[in-house]
Amino acid sequence: MAADVIRLFVGWDEREEVGSHVFLSSLMHTCSLPVSVTHLRKSQVAALYGTEIREGTNAFTWSRFLVPAMCDFTGFALFVDGADMMAVGDLAELWHMASPLTAVQVVKHNYQTRHPRKYVGTGMESVNSHYDRKNWASVMLMYCGHRAWRRVTPEWLETANPLDVLQLRFLEDRQIGDLPDNANVLIDEGQEVEQPILVHWTAGVPGFPMYADAPMAQEWRDQLKRVNHAID
Repeated sequence: MAADVIRLFVGWDEREEVGSHVFLSSLMHTCSLPVSVTHLRKSQVAALYGTEIREGTNAFTWSRFLVPAMCDFTGFALFVDGADMMAVGDLAELWHMASPLTAVQVVKHNYQTRHPRKYVGTGMESVNSHYDRKNWASVMLMYCGHRAWRRVTPEWLETANPLDVLQLRFLEDRQIGDLPDNANVLIDEGQEVEQPILVHWTAGVPGFPMYADAPMAQEWRDQLKRVNHAID
């Protein structure tokens, strides 16, 4: 069983900084356990290992897979994209699902995206490619002590096939466990789940003008107001 302090790693990209603050605020208002948060800022992870981390569609595309190494291959850790998410349920429920029987636990989405492009109208705009196992790696509950993680280093990531990494193909199928659908609800892909824990805007958060009318946009803006609230 995982310890009662959640060891959380959150993606960090300065272009989505406001989304990161909204996510962390939502987490503090919904989580029943203490949370130790580490931001995966690309330059800091690179400095930690003394090497560059390859580029991806965002600044933490590849550094997420180094979380077990950053934890000295011990214990459990939870990675979430974060910047395009909001916590609406208790993350402790997810944390207590941690199991040493697999290397990682994920929501095994199987869908065709509604959005041919993502981050439209921003400097991050790009094609929203469809591929098998899309968004499996956006929430990962990792058993860092599993032997399968030992190979994953910055040097290995530099030469590994990018799509194979995102699809977790470097793991055997039996090493990938399940999380319930409410652990990573793709809200802008039409997914509806009872009692969600994390909601995820995969194409762009409501803070981007083109996504101001996205599902649950008002809830996101309400959370932003909490972040910006000044104490009287």
